Amino acid sequence: MLRTLGVIPARYGSTRFPGKMLADINGKPLFMWTYDGVKKARKLDHLIVATDDERIADVAERHGIDVMMTSPKCKSGTERTAEVAKNLTFYDVVINIQGDEPMIKCEFIDQLVEVFEANPQIEIATITTHIRTKRQWYNPNVVKVVTDINGFALYFSRSPIPSENTEYFPPRRHIGIYGYRRETLLRLAELEPTPLELAEKLEQLRAVENGIKIFCLDIPEAKDLISVDTIEDIELVKKFLHD
Repeated sequence: MLRTLGVIPARYGSTRFPGKMLADINGKPLFMWTYDGVKKARKLDHLIVATDDERIADVAERHGIDVMMTSPKCKSGTERTAEVAKNLTFYDVVINIQGDEPMIKCEFIDQLVEVFEANPQIEIATITTHIRTKRQWYNPNVVKVVTDINGFALYFSRSPIPSENTEYFPPRRHIGIYGYRRETLLRLAELEPTPLELAEKLEQLRAVENGIKIFCLDIPEAKDLISVDTIEDIELVKKFLHD
């Protein structure tokens, strides 16, 4: 049985929405919605919040959440997750659960871990789902993905892909949850940022550009998830929870 660690990277200094991890959603900060959504995942042996900010750490500790302080030099959630994994050596698989996914469900995490249990050759896996609206299709904060016939990512982009002709490949979007074999994660974090990673501002392209395959697990039930990138997204989440 695989020993699996869940990490929620939660930095304070978001470029588009500074302090978003502590943004209030119905009396609870954003990152805690993510934590509460996945803490009951059957396949996680341990769940930890990784941050570089004392304010986030203080909130986590007050609620009894295990937290690790990480370097402010981490350039991405992948690097922050790798720092945790480097210090915790007894796990086989590491799940990086972006802290801005307040509607994530524990069963999605379990399904992702099952990919590694069933496929020893897979090094990285992530979650995708269908794009529901034209607004999502054209929104650069909604990351689009195209895959090969075996489900491995060919490219991720903030632009609409694969162009307008979608009858052959229904458009799919990426959900900010990644799973890695621990050794692959540590190796990935040591690689230099790549040109497309920097151009798109998408950390997963570092793996793609270095020839490390990413399996995309399509979960139709994830289509209603709202990732928080802006203040407006907070209001959308509140409305969804109210309805």
